[in-house]
Amino acid sequence: MSDIFLVARWKPGPLLPPRDARDGSLVFVVAVLCFLACLTAMAALAANRAAHGWTSQLTSSATVVVRARSGETPDSAAARAAEALAGVRGVVEARALSREKAEALLAPWIGKDALVEDLPTPRLVTLDLDPKSPASAGALAQALKAANVDAVVDDHSRWIADIERAANLARWAALGVFALIAAATTAVIAFATRAGLAARADVIEVLHLSGAEAGFIAGLFQTRFAVMAAVAGLLGGASAAIIGAGLRTLGGGSGLAPVLPLAWTDLLAPLPCPLIAALVAGLTARLAALRLLRSMP
Repeated sequence: MSDIFLVARWKPGPLLPPRDARDGSLVFVVAVLCFLACLTAMAALAANRAAHGWTSQLTSSATVVVRARSGETPDSAAARAAEALAGVRGVVEARALSREKAEALLAPWIGKDALVEDLPTPRLVTLDLDPKSPASAGALAQALKAANVDAVVDDHSRWIADIERAANLARWAALGVFALIAAATTAVIAFATRAGLAARADVIEVLHLSGAEAGFIAGLFQTRFAVMAAVAGLLGGASAAIIGAGLRTLGGGSGLAPVLPLAWTDLLAPLPCPLIAALVAGLTARLAALRLLRSMP
């Protein structure tokens, strides 16, 4: 009975060693690279959202600088401009700013001491435009001309172009950094996998001489390194998500800062990391094992 019990509990040992001293270094390096790649991806998403937000704010507003003609006060000229612009298609609201508000906007540029009482301060009219179909600068200027108002329209088109250029530069820079980190991660996984296979060449040779098929041997190493890379990708991606969640929580409603608004949905960016790392490592291990087997007699 005891012999039968021992035979029933006997299981064959693994063909590959369950652990190796080099595995810890591989997992650590890949986890760090995956962590950096995930952080870069989240930063790229936040930068893209910030650029869209700035552009949306600028396209939904405009400013009109009104100069009073002879025989009228600046306040009356601004009121006439606001009335004329309120009826333009695509304008939601037109507001004429008072002298105090206009001087508050000019003070940072010309200094508070330069704003004397007799200085002919131009008046400003702020416009809230329809985000879906905003009024064009030409239409606004035409309405002012029809009302005989001396004014200059600033539809923020110059600032929009600058922001779009800066946003594109930031977007491509983030994508470039992400691509470099991803390429470095792939190279490290491939190098470590080949090094591990070279160190286990005797195991491969024994399996090969024992009659094991090349596909079976390659599958063993493919599974081994794919699991290690998946664990490393999970550690790196989870660490990046935790850091992002901390920054999002500490930053309040606008994320880390209004300049870089991190959303909760951005924390989903690291999700594919373990799968991608496992695919790269598994494919590299399989190809390297097959290449090594082809070189054996």
